[in-house]
Amino acid sequence: MKPNKTENTEPGIEPISKTKRKAEADAQQAIGVTLVGLPKDKLAKLELPETLLDAVNEAKRINSNGALRRQMQYLGRLMRDIDTAPIVDQLQRWEGSHNEENARFHRLEQWRSRLLEDESALAEFINEHPNTEAQQIRNLIRNARREHAAGKPPKSSRELFKLIRGITENITPETELDAD
Repeated sequence: MKPNKTENTEPGIEPISKTKRKAEADAQQAIGVTLVGLPKDKLAKLELPETLLDAVNEAKRINSNGALRRQMQYLGRLMRDIDTAPIVDQLQRWEGSHNEENARFHRLEQWRSRLLEDESALAEFINEHPNTEAQQIRNLIRNARREHAAGKPPKSSRELFKLIRGITENITPETELDAD
C-alpha cells in the first residue's frame, strides 16, 4: 500500500502542508522585494551572502517585468538556504527607528503649532524646558504670526521649529554644525 500524502511517514513528525510551504516561500520573496528596494549603503550593512547580494543588485538593474518576476523568485529560492532572521530583525529595527523618528517629528510639529496658536503654551514649554531663552521664542512666535497674516513665506516658523528641536534634543548651534 502506498502512503497517502497526508499520512505521517515518520512517527512524531507532522508534514508541512503545501499551503504553508507556499506561504513561507512568499514571505521569503517579500523579504527579497524589500532588499531590492534598499539603498546600497543599507545593503552593505546587512552583510548578505555574496550570491544573494549579487542577485539583489541584478534585480535592481532589471527593467523587464517578466525578468524581474523571475529574478524575485530566484531571490526567494536563494533566501531558503540562509537564515533570514537576522535580516528581518535588522529591517524591523530600521522600520522602527523610522517610525520613532516620524513620531518625534510630529511631537515637535505639535509644539510649534501650539506655540503659534495658544498664548499659554509658551509657559508650559518653558516649564518643561527650563533652560529655554523665552525672549528668543517670543520673537520667533511674533514674527511667524506676522508672516502668516501677511501671506509671506514661513521663515520664522521654520526657525521656531529648529529652535524647538534644538531645545528638546539639547542641540547647540555648534553641535548642529558638527552633525552636518
